[in-house]
This record gives sequence, C-alpha cells and structure tokens, in this order.
Amino acid sequence: MARYVVNRLAQAIMLLVIVSAIGFALLHLAPGGPLSQFAASAQMTQEDLDRVTKQLGLDRPLPIQYLDWFGRMLKGDWGKSYRDGEAVLSVISSHLGATLELMATATIIAVLLGCWIGILGALRRYSLFDSLATVGAMIALSIPTFWFGLVTIYLFSIKLGWLPAGNRQTIGDGSFLDLLHHLIAPSMVLALVETAMWGRFMRSSMLEVINQDYIRTARAKGMPEWRILTVHALRNALLPMITVAGLQFPTLLGGALVAETVFTWPGMGRLFLDSIGYRDYPVVMGILMFSATMVLIGSLLADILYAVVDPRIRVG
Repeated sequence: MARYVVNRLAQAIMLLVIVSAIGFALLHLAPGGPLSQFAASAQMTQEDLDRVTKQLGLDRPLPIQYLDWFGRMLKGDWGKSYRDGEAVLSVISSHLGATLELMATATIIAVLLGCWIGILGALRRYSLFDSLATVGAMIALSIPTFWFGLVTIYLFSIKLGWLPAGNRQTIGDGSFLDLLHHLIAPSMVLALVETAMWGRFMRSSMLEVINQDYIRTARAKGMPEWRILTVHALRNALLPMITVAGLQFPTLLGGALVAETVFTWPGMGRLFLDSIGYRDYPVVMGILMFSATMVLIGSLLADILYAVVDPRIRVG
C-alpha cells in the first residue's frame, strides 16, 4: 500500500510541475505580456517600463524566470498582485471561502439527488421514470451553465422575484438566512450537470451490481429485498463512485467559474476572470496552481481510498 501511495504521489508532483511550466509559458508568451497593464497608462514612459521590467525580473530568459518563480512558490512566496500589491496567497484566501461554500452546497445536492435518481432508475429499468431521467440527464448535460444561469435569473429573480439576481449577501444584512437565500440559485445551477452525471454513473453501477450472482443467491435464500439492496447492492455500487467523486472536481471548478461570473459570486472563479482582464499574472498563476493542486489532491485521495476498499488496485 505504501508503495502504491508513493508512486501516485510522485506522478501527481510530476504532473503539477508540467502544468506549472505550461501555464507559466502560455501566460508570458500571450499577446501583450505581463507589462501590457503598465504600458496602458498614459503617464508611463519607456524609462519607467524598463525600470518595471527589471524590477519584475522580466528582462531575464523565460526559463530563468520560471525557475525563480517556482523556487519562491515552494517557499510560500507566490508573488504579489499587480493590482494592489497584496500577496497572492492572501488574495486567493480571501475568495476561497465563497467558492468552497458554493462547491460544497452544489456537491451535496448533486450527490443526494443524483444517487437517488440513479438507484431508482436502475431498480425500475426502462420504466417511465427511468426514461424521463435519461432524457433529463441528456438535456442537463447539453445545456451550457451560463445559459441556465441566465434563465434562472430571468425567471426566479426578474419575473417572480423569489431569489436574488446575484452577489453573496445583501449589503447591510449578512445573516444566515440571507446568505442561504443568495446561495440557492448559483448552487442549483452548478449542481445541474453534476446531478445528471452522478445519476448516470450511479445507474450504471447499480445495474452492474444487481445482476451479480451473489445478489441472485441472496434472493434465493429468501433474504428481504430491502436488505439485499441496502447491505449488498448499494454498498458495492458505491465503490466506483469514489473514483467518480475525484474526477468530478475539475468539472466543479469549471462550473463554479461560470456560475460565479453569472451570479457575481465573489469566489475564485470571478477573481480568475477579473485577474485575466487586468493582466494580473501573479494572481492568475496562483489560482492556476492552487486549482491544479486541489484537483490532483482530490484525484490522489480518491485513488488511495479506492485502493483501501479494493485490494486488487494496490496489488496491481
């Protein structure tokens, strides 16, 4: 088991280095470059640009810049924002709570609703419910998140006035009920695609399990159906979902970026887009590395947990 964990950890670290190198190169080679925001100022002279270039170390070869940035990042120095000079880690941490709040709520909704739909669809295969669930999942997977968000705002905020159109809280309020009221719309929009994916995966996993020989044997012994489903079928059907949970994290991050933009939610997704528009490259790289690290950690934990419950994985 220890050898399996070490191998997966080494692969994750290598992948993280590759992601950081590619991201750093793409940002610095993009049109405009890191100096574009400074050059846009009418008061900035060529001498000022040269001074800023030297201060930021942008006059050095790109590989040297990357190695210097990567070394400082490992020591906890992720640089400072071009916008206000604040430390990148402080900027990210100030927006992280809002994103985690949105993602956690959407995940809980998607897991509970998706697993229920998947289990019921497997037990009532080819029924009207199963057919409607299949069609609904295909529609949900086909609808762009931003479009569904705009429709939600139009219907429930503008027309009906039930939900706020955006932001995390009402100015001057900040109560728990107010926070919950603002959280409903973006979390439901973010959970839409996740619910469809969890439902389809759970249906397939449950169908595979209930057709196994040990399920038929349990029925032949006269075991109650509820006990067969809960103790034997459901427990084994949930095992592949551990891996699915790890693989869903990148989708959640991408969906959060869109949902936060549509609902002006003050999370990391909104910060990422604002930083790109401002050409605040230290913050953009910080968010990229933080997101990549979280994705790899999620995938690594899912693999380790799956190896714990299924010894065949770590033996192989």
